[in-house]
Amino acid sequence: MRVSGAKAYDIALLLSHKLFLTPRHATLSSVYSEKDEFIDQVIIVYFKAPNSYTAEDVVEFQCHGSMIVANMILQAILKSGARVANPGEFTKRAFINGRIDLSKAEAIGKLIEAKSISAAKLLSRHLKGELQNFVEKAREDLLEIIAFAEVTIDYAEEDLPEDIEEQSVEKLRLLEASLERILENSKQREGLTEGFKIAIVGKTNVGKSSLLNRLLQYERAITSNIEGTTRDTIEEEIKIGTHIVKFVDTAGIRDADNEIEKIGIKRSLNAIEAADIIIGVFDNSREANDEDSEILKLLQNAKASKKILYVINKCDLQNRFDILLLENPIKISCRQDVKSLTDAINEYLNTLDVNDEIMLSSARQISAVIQTLNAIKTSQDLLKSGELELFSYHLNDAISALSSITKAYERDEILEAMFSKFCLGK
Repeated sequence: MRVSGAKAYDIALLLSHKLFLTPRHATLSSVYSEKDEFIDQVIIVYFKAPNSYTAEDVVEFQCHGSMIVANMILQAILKSGARVANPGEFTKRAFINGRIDLSKAEAIGKLIEAKSISAAKLLSRHLKGELQNFVEKAREDLLEIIAFAEVTIDYAEEDLPEDIEEQSVEKLRLLEASLERILENSKQREGLTEGFKIAIVGKTNVGKSSLLNRLLQYERAITSNIEGTTRDTIEEEIKIGTHIVKFVDTAGIRDADNEIEKIGIKRSLNAIEAADIIIGVFDNSREANDEDSEILKLLQNAKASKKILYVINKCDLQNRFDILLLENPIKISCRQDVKSLTDAINEYLNTLDVNDEIMLSSARQISAVIQTLNAIKTSQDLLKSGELELFSYHLNDAISALSSITKAYERDEILEAMFSKFCLGK
């Protein structure tokens, strides 16, 4: 149990009957209830503010592994004046007290739910301050450029460097290119932190549900020879390689008369839109028809933004499907083995492993960079036309959006940049 706050140390002394605790030392101690009854022998570790996770006094009680004993100690702590923390409150206090910035707070939250080793490595880099350092450097560059604009507007009579405008243009160009690269890299690998979604699509009775069952190693989806058996999407997570992925079994896509089946097909199309990888399943034992053509057209349209894997199922039966219609098809039989498919998925996911480039770890961060880029592009056009007031206005939008990744942007920072970079009024 961990206690944080101004009274954490007093509570520890009260429960342990100790006169003092040495900071950052593990102390073996008895713990007593509010009625002075012995509860357990524990290890107490005291972290004196600001040298703790929350930057407040923090005390940890490490007891024996019994839920009953742990609950008795918890009740003693609560009756001594503490309260149960709200979800995320320790990290919130760490942020408010300046121990971490927003990028690190997000990294902590997502690290707990990491879906792969690659995601854990990326988030660990954020905890070390990689993203924070990049944002801080970009903020400094933008502040210098804004300072140039403000100085030029307000102190036109002063002697300013002749190449200051060229320097600003070059800095904006380099920053824009860097942000574009980070954004593209992050979008391609978004599933590393959010978890990759794989949609299984195809016409009715090609074996989509059988494929899901084989992947899960148990009968999760109902299978039958009746068309339209699956009428809703079914989602399950499994581990492939070092990644945890979510498979979505969709209803067979066809022209349906049944209203419920139509709803299922609509949900299938939504699942395809949300997926990172689409597995198109085709039946080796049946000749291709118009429904297969519609599935192929659907996959072709999605190819630009998603990874498509073409799977020919029921390869244990006589071939009647024209395999030449499919691009690098993976041949499987759900009755026998689907290892070739899982190997292909794992191979693709490994290509998306974290590289040395800076990456964003959340949709919020991606949105902030998009806003920053839009503001920078608008400002560049205004600089070319000499509209410095509007140029400065949009750069303020850019720095506000970018700063939201780590910490709030204060307008007073411009003044510091102005007077530190330019010897005004000397």
